[in-house]
Amino acid sequence: MKVVGITGGIGSGKSTVCNVFRVLGIPVYEADSEAKKLYDLPEVIAELKKVFGGHYFSKSGELDKRKFADLIFNDETALQKINDIVHPYVKKSFREWRKTHNDKPYVLKEAAILFESGSDKGCDKVITVTAPDNVRLKRVMKRDQRTADQVNKIIAKQWSDAEKVKRSDFVIVNDESDLVVPQVLKIHMTLTA
Repeated sequence: MKVVGITGGIGSGKSTVCNVFRVLGIPVYEADSEAKKLYDLPEVIAELKKVFGGHYFSKSGELDKRKFADLIFNDETALQKINDIVHPYVKKSFREWRKTHNDKPYVLKEAAILFESGSDKGCDKVITVTAPDNVRLKRVMKRDQRTADQVNKIIAKQWSDAEKVKRSDFVIVNDESDLVVPQVLKIHMTLTA
């Protein structure tokens, strides 16, 4: 069974594209959502406390996700340390999840930082979803109730579409004028041929 990575910048429309693949019967592992669940594992909490101390935890020992998000966004070194702790657990979770889908021709592994984390190396093919920055900005402001400045800061920290496209096998343009479904169907037919 093939593993197909799917990535794209914030607001590119990865979720929409993944939903089309789901309709086609293709399972989708959402690495970012799964990683957030792993922050509740006792062993992850213990490692985070060891590296960052108790400052980011409540009196009851739970991670203060808002404080932690501020740390991640503003400190590259801290982000790398967190990734070093969490990514091995995400890899293990994905391996276990994948075993439950051996009857499928391929599975999708969706991750915003697929290339940045090196997760693309475990993929047979990679799809990048792109959209113009102005479209992404509008989508994220509406979806997340963020300001244009906040969204632009996030976009500036992510790899450019051009860099991701260079490393990808397939590209889906999700710009609100190109139809997404025919692009997904074409890729699906190629992957199942």
